[in-house]
Amino acid sequence: MEQREYIVEAEGAGQRIDRFLSGEDTGLSRSALQGLVAEGLVLCNGKAPAKSLKLKAGDIILLEIPDAKPIEAVPQEIPLDIIYEDAHLLVVNKPKGMVVHPAPGNPDGTLVNALLWHCKGSLSGIGGEIRPGIVHRIDMDTTGVIIACKNDMAHNSIAAQLKEHSITRRYQAIVHGVLKDDAGTVEGPIGRHPTDRKKMSINYNNGKSAVTHYKVLKRFRQYTHVECRLETGRTHQIRVHMASIGHPLLGDLVYGPGKCPIPGLQGQTLHAGVLGFIHPRTGEYMEFTAPLPEYFAKLLNTLPE
Repeated sequence: MEQREYIVEAEGAGQRIDRFLSGEDTGLSRSALQGLVAEGLVLCNGKAPAKSLKLKAGDIILLEIPDAKPIEAVPQEIPLDIIYEDAHLLVVNKPKGMVVHPAPGNPDGTLVNALLWHCKGSLSGIGGEIRPGIVHRIDMDTTGVIIACKNDMAHNSIAAQLKEHSITRRYQAIVHGVLKDDAGTVEGPIGRHPTDRKKMSINYNNGKSAVTHYKVLKRFRQYTHVECRLETGRTHQIRVHMASIGHPLLGDLVYGPGKCPIPGLQGQTLHAGVLGFIHPRTGEYMEFTAPLPEYFAKLLNTLPE
């Protein structure tokens, strides 16, 4: 069993313990953290906390994570928003809160579980038993377009296009602060954070090259609606790059403020809106668009201008 200790800083004061831990990038979903609290595996200052406990600055949180059980991806009947499908691949509009593939803390209920049911096991095997069909990923709280491959030919083709940076990927995001320039480019190699191994950071020693282009879509009083175009596809790339220029994504508790200013907002405000690629079999360029999720559109209509 792994033990981790966290000290509550001033910005974490007033939060419930499961909310606080969900912002610490533990690798566990909030529901998994709530389960550990209920099982008595989370202590506050050496005692099991009441469910309603509000944390204070200086509180010491001890999190015990049970040893991982072997993970097996099994088919599950989970609805999918399929934008396109043929014999070689399918394009899915992933909802917020859905993990792409099984992992410790998220053994089921993932996109892979849904794909296994929908495709009746007909998925590429290159990703292994836990990631069949998966050639690229988007974060749990990021919505939008993602490709799944049904055979190894398609998988190899899409993987090669990703490696060559020839795939079109455009995201929409809401960031903290008002961007001065109408457009810009962020360049900085991304690798593991030197002290917090659960996070990524701009890392000139061990990072991989990363380039993000952004343009302003609309300015609000305290936020900016932007489109981000990826040249590369590093883990958490947009989240790290926008935070590095002082404009972290709204709702991002990992790279932004420790407390979200919008009540009820779950995770970063980031949507994979456009995905374009050369079809592995036909050689035709295809481009797909996923509409903004309801929560995102509502934010754009309610943020003060």
